[in-house]
Amino acid sequence: MKFMKLGTQPDTFYTEEATRSVISDEPSDLVVQINNVSYLLHKFSLLPKCGLLQRLCSDFDESSNETIELHDIPGGEEAFELCAKYCYGITINLSAHNFVPAFCAAKFLRMTEAFEKGNLVLKLESFLHSCILEGWKDSIVTLQTTSKLTEWSENLGIIRKCIDSIVEKILIDPAKVSWSYTYTRTGYKKSQKSIPKDWWTEDISDLDIDLFRCIITAIRSTYILPPQLIGEALHVYACRWLPDTTRIIPSENSVSQAEGVTEKNRRILESIVSMIPADRGSVSVGFLLRLLSIANYIGASPVLKTELIKKCSLQIEDATPSDLVFPSHSSASQHFYDVDLLVLVIESFLILWRRQPPESVENTRLGRAIRKIGRLIDTYLQAVARDKNMPVRKVVSLAEALPDISRKDHDDLYKAINIYLKEHPDLSKEDKKRLCRSLDCQKLSPEVRAHAVKNERLPLRTVVQVLYFEQEKGSRATDPRMLTHELLSRGKQMQIIRDDLNKLRLGGDEQSVRTVGMGRTPISESSARDYQKKKETR
Repeated sequence: MKFMKLGTQPDTFYTEEATRSVISDEPSDLVVQINNVSYLLHKFSLLPKCGLLQRLCSDFDESSNETIELHDIPGGEEAFELCAKYCYGITINLSAHNFVPAFCAAKFLRMTEAFEKGNLVLKLESFLHSCILEGWKDSIVTLQTTSKLTEWSENLGIIRKCIDSIVEKILIDPAKVSWSYTYTRTGYKKSQKSIPKDWWTEDISDLDIDLFRCIITAIRSTYILPPQLIGEALHVYACRWLPDTTRIIPSENSVSQAEGVTEKNRRILESIVSMIPADRGSVSVGFLLRLLSIANYIGASPVLKTELIKKCSLQIEDATPSDLVFPSHSSASQHFYDVDLLVLVIESFLILWRRQPPESVENTRLGRAIRKIGRLIDTYLQAVARDKNMPVRKVVSLAEALPDISRKDHDDLYKAINIYLKEHPDLSKEDKKRLCRSLDCQKLSPEVRAHAVKNERLPLRTVVQVLYFEQEKGSRATDPRMLTHELLSRGKQMQIIRDDLNKLRLGGDEQSVRTVGMGRTPISESSARDYQKKKETR
């Protein structure tokens, strides 16, 4: 950080109640009132350097004490005091932290060359160009301080000069970077010879969103940096300013959201989304999903949510299961996972998928993508199923959101269903049927079919369908006699007449499996075939 020291005299300002005075042998003849502070000063020290005070005092008698009100001076009493001390020759230290208010106040007081050669404005302009704008962090700190004096800083060109300096340094070849910067990523050491391409992202993330947007807009207009670097800057800024919804307990949201979420967060989110480059992969789908979760949490506009859903759907096949784990923030929800939001993303993807002719989908990017999504969702469902408060309807809605082509096999879907049944032992018979309705028994591997037949958590209808397809395929992995024995051994809850089951195995079209004592609907071979036809036409 660069400093400029002006003046050589010791500080002789002192405070008495709400009055600031200067130790002097001469009595005060000028009172300057700023807000609630009064300054007792001397005309012979201030007037030669301050054009404004000269004009304001011209109408008064030179021998009288005069009171001047300067409530509108930029920077307030602190900035005025810097200028006043300069007039007295008292030592002042200027840096990027106090340059903006000092410069604006000096301009306001007209401390220019027209009134004294080498006046304060000239010295401050020299400091700006020779030190502040030449430095990296000095330019950023100075730009930060302009937020309190935005209009003055804009009119005096401070904001534009700082932004130009920052952008110029960002666009330089990383190998030529010689100034200090902040980079705290895991595994990175400043001693490394190679400088990361995104070395600048953390420092500019300290800026207000409007100033940050100006820098990003200026960078993008040059078309020099790749979209991925722009996306990384947006990611760093979002992590710096937006809430981390993965650490918020859903049950506490109703209170914290009403009190803690401000309009500023919505504005930041809207700005970040508007700056995301249109190029695919400029930001990760995990980042987009996080923004979508934040939008849901802070109550962003439906238009913004729709835009984020569309962006997520364009890259959803690149997501990982951990990317999908974001909490539900609905006040009516007791479950953790926001399944509804993910269903909306899947439906948005399917809109694009359905536009393709069915015969051309198989080997296209969308065809490969939908199969990746199928594996992703089934893995995610296994995590969702462990939530004891997750309603069965939400699991079913997500499982059925994808078309049949998305799953080459149903092994992972079966695992998710089995986990849900295990974690929800009190599930009703109807809910069990709803849960298993998306399961295609023909797409189960021999090992999984063998497990399903032994699975007492499954509805009997599902077990019989698995048994039928197992025997129809003549699997070597499982002996049909063992499967029959397994069904018969399920005790009083699932007693099946052996003769009817043998007829099913032999393929009698009109034979049926009858259940005793449970009130279950009989399932015949033709019913199983009808079931399969329905699955194929879905």
